[in-house]
Amino acid sequence: MNSLLFFKRRSVWILALFLLAIASVLFVFNNYSFYDRPIATILETTTYDEELVVDQFDNEDRIYTQAIVAELRNGDQEGEMIELTNQYSDSGAYDHSFSPGSDVFVFIESDEEERLSGSIVDVKRDHYLVLVGWFFLFILMAVGKKQGFYSAISLGVNGLILSFALDLYIQTSNDWLLPISAVSAVLFTVVTLLLVNGANEKTYTAILSTLIVTAITMALAYLVLTLLDGRGLRFEEMQFLTRPYDTVFMAGVLIGILGAVMDVSITMSASIFGMYEENEAIDESTLKTSGLEIGRDVMGAMINIMFFAYISGAIPSILLYFRNQAPLDFILSLNLSLEIARALVAGIGIVLAIPVGLYLSIFFVRRRRARG
Repeated sequence: MNSLLFFKRRSVWILALFLLAIASVLFVFNNYSFYDRPIATILETTTYDEELVVDQFDNEDRIYTQAIVAELRNGDQEGEMIELTNQYSDSGAYDHSFSPGSDVFVFIESDEEERLSGSIVDVKRDHYLVLVGWFFLFILMAVGKKQGFYSAISLGVNGLILSFALDLYIQTSNDWLLPISAVSAVLFTVVTLLLVNGANEKTYTAILSTLIVTAITMALAYLVLTLLDGRGLRFEEMQFLTRPYDTVFMAGVLIGILGAVMDVSITMSASIFGMYEENEAIDESTLKTSGLEIGRDVMGAMINIMFFAYISGAIPSILLYFRNQAPLDFILSLNLSLEIARALVAGIGIVLAIPVGLYLSIFFVRRRRARG
């Protein structure tokens, strides 16, 4: 009877989410009136010009010009036709071609002889984002079941926390960035682990381990950065900021390592408590040996994941400098110094999370045994 009731409740939730997904998709495909900027749907495109361009390093690219006829979908001129011009290249670095059916934001430049003309400002992407978001949620729930659903909720809550923290920092002085980031890191950890794993000793251990390891790792990173006075780090990618580079860098490192440390901490906690709950008579030496073995297996994979995650973001810039004949040492130092530094700090946090998570878990297991 209870299982039948649970199945019915789960079916109701799935049906409600499915209907909500359909409603939200229909809404974003028809929400033109909610935008202040003019939106047009492309009806016809014609490519009428092609030009070969060569830069000083003999890199070739082709520039194409499109004549576009589109229909305005909002504003006082809704339903009227507008003629647009679009230039795009084979490289597609700052542009792309359009096809019929695309929705774009436009700037209306003139209204002569009852014919509107203008230019494309941006692409309307909300319907793509909603479709991908719902696809991600349903895949997450199909694999993770209830935990997948709570993971999605924690992701949304953490996004709101991050948005609020950034808004708060913009309204304050530069000195508040690291304190705001630290408070946000605590909230990220608590929200994520409590929602995904529930309120239990395993979760409390992982939270405590994550916060301790993150604090130690950040202290070491700050000490090294202070002693070396930032030598070897190239902050050119932050040159447009009006905030102190080193403070912004440290805040990014803090948020960046949090996920890796959290992952290792919950893995260590879950494995130790899992072995104890499977066999309450298990001795501590066996827990330590097994826990260290699990930690070593996780360590190698996580360090490589963090390395590739950081380095992958620099690939476009590296390719651009290579195509423009820049020296290899200049390319690597300019584009990878910050990414390698972040990866190294994250690696230290991952390594520290293994013994800290292990011994904290054993400590709480010992307390549970003492309570009988």
